[in-house]
Amino acid sequence: MMHFTDAERERIQQAVRQAEQGTNGEIVPMIVPASARYRETGYRTGLMLVWLTLALLLTVEMYWLPWGWHAGNAGWLLLAVVAVYGVGEWLGRIPGVIRLVTSRERMAEKVKLRAEQGFYRHGLHNTKGRTGILILVSLLEHRVHVLADQGIHDRVPPGTWEGLVTGIIEGIHNGKATDALCDAIARCGLLLAQVAPAGPGENPHELPDELIQEP
Repeated sequence: MMHFTDAERERIQQAVRQAEQGTNGEIVPMIVPASARYRETGYRTGLMLVWLTLALLLTVEMYWLPWGWHAGNAGWLLLAVVAVYGVGEWLGRIPGVIRLVTSRERMAEKVKLRAEQGFYRHGLHNTKGRTGILILVSLLEHRVHVLADQGIHDRVPPGTWEGLVTGIIEGIHNGKATDALCDAIARCGLLLAQVAPAGPGENPHELPDELIQEP
Protein backbone atom coordinates (compact mmCIF):
# COMPACT_ATOMS: atom_id res chain seq x y z
CA MET A 1 0.00 0.00 0.00
CA MET A 2 1.13 3.56 -0.64
CA HIS A 3 2.57 5.07 2.52
CA PHE A 4 2.71 8.76 3.35
CA THR A 5 5.25 10.33 5.66
CA ASP A 6 4.10 12.33 8.65
CA ALA A 7 4.98 15.51 6.75
CA GLU A 8 2.92 14.43 3.73
CA ARG A 9 -0.05 13.53 5.89
CA GLU A 10 0.22 16.93 7.55
CA ARG A 11 0.24 18.60 4.12
CA ILE A 12 -2.94 16.77 3.15
CA GLN A 13 -4.59 17.65 6.44
CA GLN A 14 -3.68 21.30 6.00
CA ALA A 15 -5.04 21.20 2.43
CA VAL A 16 -8.38 19.91 3.72
CA ARG A 17 -8.49 22.51 6.47
CA GLN A 18 -7.73 25.30 4.04
CA ALA A 19 -10.22 24.07 1.43
CA GLU A 20 -13.02 23.99 3.99
CA GLN A 21 -12.49 27.57 5.17
CA GLY A 22 -15.08 29.15 2.87
CA THR A 23 -17.67 26.39 2.79
CA ASN A 24 -20.01 24.29 4.88
CA GLY A 25 -18.82 21.28 2.91
CA GLU A 26 -16.70 18.51 4.42
CA ILE A 27 -13.90 16.92 2.37
CA VAL A 28 -12.55 13.50 3.35
CA PRO A 29 -9.62 11.97 1.42
CA MET A 30 -9.27 8.19 1.73
CA ILE A 31 -6.81 5.65 0.33
CA VAL A 32 -7.23 1.85 0.24
CA PRO A 33 -4.89 -0.79 -1.24
CA ALA A 34 -7.79 -2.43 -3.10
CA SER A 35 -11.57 -2.19 -3.16
CA ALA A 36 -12.11 -5.97 -3.26
CA ARG A 37 -10.15 -9.22 -2.97
CA TYR A 38 -11.09 -10.51 -6.43
CA ARG A 39 -10.77 -14.13 -5.35
CA GLU A 40 -12.20 -15.30 -8.66
CA THR A 41 -9.04 -14.23 -10.49
CA GLY A 42 -7.12 -17.06 -8.85
CA TYR A 43 -9.66 -19.60 -10.09
CA ARG A 44 -9.56 -18.13 -13.58
CA THR A 45 -5.80 -18.03 -13.92
CA GLY A 46 -5.53 -21.53 -12.45
CA LEU A 47 -8.01 -22.96 -14.94
CA MET A 48 -6.43 -21.05 -17.81
CA LEU A 49 -3.01 -22.52 -17.05
CA VAL A 50 -4.49 -26.01 -16.70
CA TRP A 51 -6.17 -25.78 -20.12
CA LEU A 52 -2.99 -24.42 -21.70
CA THR A 53 -0.94 -27.22 -20.12
CA LEU A 54 -3.33 -29.91 -21.31
CA ALA A 55 -3.38 -28.44 -24.81
CA LEU A 56 0.41 -28.38 -24.86
CA LEU A 57 0.65 -32.00 -23.67
CA LEU A 58 -1.89 -33.12 -26.27
CA THR A 59 0.08 -31.36 -28.99
CA VAL A 60 3.32 -32.98 -27.83
CA GLU A 61 1.67 -36.40 -27.77
CA MET A 62 0.23 -35.96 -31.25
CA TYR A 63 3.56 -35.10 -32.85
CA TRP A 64 6.34 -36.54 -30.70
CA LEU A 65 5.01 -39.23 -28.38
CA PRO A 66 3.23 -42.54 -28.99
CA TRP A 67 -0.55 -42.19 -28.98
CA GLY A 68 -1.93 -43.28 -25.61
CA TRP A 69 1.17 -42.17 -23.75
CA HIS A 70 -0.97 -40.18 -21.33
CA ALA A 71 -2.90 -43.27 -20.20
CA GLY A 72 0.22 -44.83 -18.72
CA ASN A 73 1.25 -41.65 -17.00
CA ALA A 74 -2.09 -40.55 -15.56
CA GLY A 75 -0.70 -40.16 -12.05
CA TRP A 76 2.08 -37.85 -13.12
CA LEU A 77 -0.28 -35.87 -15.31
CA LEU A 78 -2.70 -35.39 -12.41
CA LEU A 79 0.11 -34.10 -10.21
CA ALA A 80 1.21 -31.76 -12.98
CA VAL A 81 -2.33 -30.41 -13.39
CA VAL A 82 -2.65 -29.80 -9.64
CA ALA A 83 0.73 -28.06 -9.55
CA VAL A 84 -0.12 -25.90 -12.55
CA TYR A 85 -3.45 -24.92 -11.02
CA GLY A 86 -1.67 -23.95 -7.81
CA VAL A 87 0.72 -21.73 -9.76
CA GLY A 88 -2.22 -20.10 -11.51
CA GLU A 89 -3.99 -19.56 -8.20
CA TRP A 90 -0.88 -17.81 -6.87
CA LEU A 91 -0.49 -15.69 -9.99
CA GLY A 92 -4.11 -14.61 -9.67
CA ARG A 93 -3.25 -12.74 -6.48
CA ILE A 94 -0.73 -10.44 -8.17
CA PRO A 95 -2.18 -6.94 -8.76
CA GLY A 96 -1.07 -6.79 -12.39
CA VAL A 97 -2.69 -10.14 -13.14
CA ILE A 98 -5.87 -9.12 -11.33
CA ARG A 99 -6.12 -6.02 -13.51
CA LEU A 100 -5.44 -8.10 -16.61
CA VAL A 101 -8.16 -10.70 -16.08
CA THR A 102 -10.79 -8.53 -14.36
CA SER A 103 -13.08 -6.40 -16.47
CA ARG A 104 -12.93 -2.63 -16.13
CA GLU A 105 -16.65 -2.63 -15.38
CA ARG A 106 -16.24 -5.00 -12.44
CA MET A 107 -13.36 -2.99 -10.97
CA ALA A 108 -15.30 0.25 -11.38
CA GLU A 109 -18.28 -1.28 -9.59
CA LYS A 110 -16.10 -2.54 -6.72
CA VAL A 111 -14.44 0.87 -6.28
CA LYS A 112 -17.84 2.55 -6.28
CA LEU A 113 -19.11 0.10 -3.66
CA ARG A 114 -16.02 0.64 -1.48
CA ALA A 115 -16.56 4.41 -1.70
CA GLU A 116 -20.18 4.02 -0.60
CA GLN A 117 -19.13 1.84 2.32
CA GLY A 118 -16.46 4.33 3.38
CA PHE A 119 -18.90 7.20 3.02
CA TYR A 120 -21.23 5.71 5.61
CA ARG A 121 -18.54 4.14 7.80
CA HIS A 122 -16.87 7.50 8.39
CA GLY A 123 -20.06 9.46 8.90
CA LEU A 124 -20.11 11.63 5.78
CA HIS A 125 -23.86 11.06 5.51
CA ASN A 126 -24.43 12.69 8.91
CA THR A 127 -23.37 16.23 8.07
CA LYS A 128 -26.02 18.83 8.85
CA GLY A 129 -26.39 20.13 5.31
CA ARG A 130 -25.65 16.80 3.56
CA THR A 131 -22.46 18.37 2.25
CA GLY A 132 -19.88 15.60 2.73
CA ILE A 133 -17.51 14.66 -0.11
CA LEU A 134 -15.35 11.53 -0.13
CA ILE A 135 -12.30 11.32 -2.41
CA LEU A 136 -11.41 7.62 -2.57
CA VAL A 137 -8.15 6.42 -4.12
CA SER A 138 -8.11 2.65 -4.73
CA LEU A 139 -4.56 1.64 -5.61
CA LEU A 140 -4.91 -1.85 -7.08
CA GLU A 141 -7.53 -0.76 -9.60
CA HIS A 142 -5.73 2.51 -10.40
CA ARG A 143 -9.04 4.26 -9.85
CA VAL A 144 -10.35 7.29 -8.00
CA HIS A 145 -13.99 7.75 -7.05
CA VAL A 146 -15.49 10.99 -5.77
CA LEU A 147 -18.75 10.57 -3.87
CA ALA A 148 -20.70 13.67 -2.88
CA ASP A 149 -23.73 13.75 -0.60
CA GLN A 150 -27.09 15.00 -1.83
CA GLY A 151 -26.56 18.56 -0.66
CA ILE A 152 -23.58 18.90 -3.02
CA HIS A 153 -24.35 16.38 -5.76
CA ASP A 154 -27.64 18.09 -6.65
CA ARG A 155 -25.94 21.48 -7.08
CA VAL A 156 -23.16 20.62 -9.50
CA PRO A 157 -23.48 19.72 -13.20
CA PRO A 158 -22.82 16.17 -14.42
CA GLY A 159 -19.16 15.45 -15.08
CA THR A 160 -17.93 17.84 -12.41
CA TRP A 161 -15.65 15.32 -10.72
CA GLU A 162 -13.91 13.83 -13.76
CA GLY A 163 -11.19 16.49 -13.81
CA LEU A 164 -10.37 15.83 -10.16
CA VAL A 165 -10.19 12.11 -10.80
CA THR A 166 -7.88 12.49 -13.81
CA GLY A 167 -5.53 14.84 -11.97
CA ILE A 168 -5.13 12.50 -8.99
CA ILE A 169 -4.48 9.44 -11.18
CA GLU A 170 -1.87 11.30 -13.24
CA GLY A 171 -0.18 12.54 -10.09
CA ILE A 172 0.06 9.04 -8.62
CA HIS A 173 1.50 7.67 -11.88
CA ASN A 174 4.09 10.47 -11.87
CA GLY A 175 5.12 9.78 -8.27
CA LYS A 176 3.48 12.96 -6.96
CA ALA A 177 0.53 11.52 -5.07
CA THR A 178 0.63 14.10 -2.26
CA ASP A 179 0.75 17.04 -4.67
CA ALA A 180 -2.11 15.58 -6.71
CA LEU A 181 -4.29 14.98 -3.66
CA CYS A 182 -3.65 18.44 -2.26
CA ASP A 183 -4.42 20.02 -5.63
CA ALA A 184 -7.66 18.04 -5.96
CA ILE A 185 -8.69 19.01 -2.43
CA ALA A 186 -8.02 22.68 -3.16
CA ARG A 187 -10.05 22.54 -6.37
CA CYS A 188 -12.83 20.80 -4.49
CA GLY A 189 -12.79 23.55 -1.90
CA LEU A 190 -13.16 26.24 -4.57
CA LEU A 191 -16.16 24.43 -6.01
CA LEU A 192 -17.74 23.96 -2.60
CA ALA A 193 -17.29 27.63 -1.79
CA GLN A 194 -19.53 28.37 -4.78
CA VAL A 195 -22.28 25.79 -4.26
CA ALA A 196 -22.23 25.56 -0.44
CA PRO A 197 -20.62 28.74 0.91
CA ALA A 198 -20.29 29.28 4.62
CA GLY A 199 -22.47 32.07 5.94
CA PRO A 200 -21.38 34.60 8.56
CA GLY A 201 -20.06 32.70 11.54
CA GLU A 202 -20.81 29.36 9.87
CA ASN A 203 -18.21 26.64 9.50
CA PRO A 204 -19.35 23.65 11.51
CA HIS A 205 -16.24 21.48 10.89
CA GLU A 206 -18.17 18.28 11.46
CA LEU A 207 -15.58 15.74 10.25
CA PRO A 208 -11.82 15.23 10.87
CA ASP A 209 -9.41 16.68 8.32
CA GLU A 210 -6.81 13.90 8.21
CA LEU A 211 -6.21 11.39 5.43
CA ILE A 212 -7.96 8.06 6.06
CA GLN A 213 -5.97 4.93 5.17
CA GLU A 214 -7.76 1.59 5.43
CA PRO A 215 -6.29 -1.90 4.92
